[in-house]
Amino acid sequence: MSRRTPSGIAYEVSGSGPAVLLLHEGIADRTMWDPQADRWRDRFTVIRYDHRGFGESPDPEGDFSLHLDALEVLDAAGVDRAAVIGASMGGEAALDLALAAPERVAALVLVVTTPSGWEHRPEHLARFEEIDAVFERDGIGPANELELRMWVDGVGRGASEVDPEVRGRISAINRALIERQGDSEVEPAELDPPAIGRLGEVGAPTLVVTGALDQPSVNAGAAAIADGIAGAERVEIADTAHVPNLERPDEFDRAVVPFLVRHA
Repeated sequence: MSRRTPSGIAYEVSGSGPAVLLLHEGIADRTMWDPQADRWRDRFTVIRYDHRGFGESPDPEGDFSLHLDALEVLDAAGVDRAAVIGASMGGEAALDLALAAPERVAALVLVVTTPSGWEHRPEHLARFEEIDAVFERDGIGPANELELRMWVDGVGRGASEVDPEVRGRISAINRALIERQGDSEVEPAELDPPAIGRLGEVGAPTLVVTGALDQPSVNAGAAAIADGIAGAERVEIADTAHVPNLERPDEFDRAVVPFLVRHA
């Protein structure tokens, strides 16, 4: 059952044990963490929420930042300190949170994540421009399909090689997001100064998780995080791209749960 923070962010809490906060990707909502919420509730208190403009949370109005929203969720849930797991956009926010409020982050798991301030490769940015052009010319369906090819299928893999349930699930969520967000120009503020120049300040135990078939620019950003944070661990999951926790939940759990047991 959803709860609400003072500003209306929808979140839920399940299970018992050390607190784990889950932050979702920009092509998903909090339901992307269903496998982990189901599997982990017997050993962790699992907190997950919808970013503003996603799922059951309201659209953003005025200035906001993702990492401060994460802090608001922790406050609303009555949690002083948690292991924080973020994927992609949520991973960037999790890393920013670890820098802005280090006393609140017991451990950090960054899944398919680049740091705030990361400069993506030109060919990566060109993919976004292509998606925008297709959206303007052909509409939501073709643009959504291009995003699925980029993020879910990944590099060197066709749609037929992806679990159809996972692909269909992300397709439905992302299509609804495109319809909802439309031409909105409200964007979250990044940490200032951004994380890219501050990785050495991160003191929380950190695990970086990547998908072997993810976009090269994303994996390069994740490598920069792993290299920049002292003692950071890194795990690459084979045969998956940008949603490894959904597509390869067993492998994801084998990588992440022992880390949480040690540090959460």
